[in-house]
Amino acid sequence: MISGHELLLEELGISPQIISDRNLQYFPEAVTLEVAEVGADGGEHFLIPEAAKAWRRMKEAARSDREEIFIVSAYRSISRQVEIIRGKLEKGLNLSEILKVCAPPGCSEHHTGCAMDVSTPDTENLSEEFENTSAFQWLKNNAVDYSFYLSYPRNNAYGYDYEPWHWRYDAT
Repeated sequence: MISGHELLLEELGISPQIISDRNLQYFPEAVTLEVAEVGADGGEHFLIPEAAKAWRRMKEAARSDREEIFIVSAYRSISRQVEIIRGKLEKGLNLSEILKVCAPPGCSEHHTGCAMDVSTPDTENLSEEFENTSAFQWLKNNAVDYSFYLSYPRNNAYGYDYEPWHWRYDAT
């Protein structure tokens, strides 16, 4: 019997072999979420309660050190991940290129409610340029104190492009 994840992946042309070859894992989707931050545009960014509290503490500590960071993207459902990949495929993008920047549905840290993409006012969102900011240096030096970790460093084991903006909460 084929699972729901397998059907979604099959529909998008993502084989179980791709998941296996890239050492990807399936993550459970968050059930309980809370607003971690409201963006300048009024959009709400959700995380699990524990991660949201840690984010607010970390953001305040950064602010105390004169660093301004904000959430660009946080929780994203598995169905939203399907829409994103489907949209890229419909635009004619190659699946292997899509999967360098976008996790297969069920394999995204975003739907755990523990991951977020961050930026600063003077940086283009979701740009490697973020690596050159003092805010990134601050995160590298301090995020672990709040149980946040850089998920996708250069040459990561999962085959994703380097994402200096993508940070994951993990209190374990």
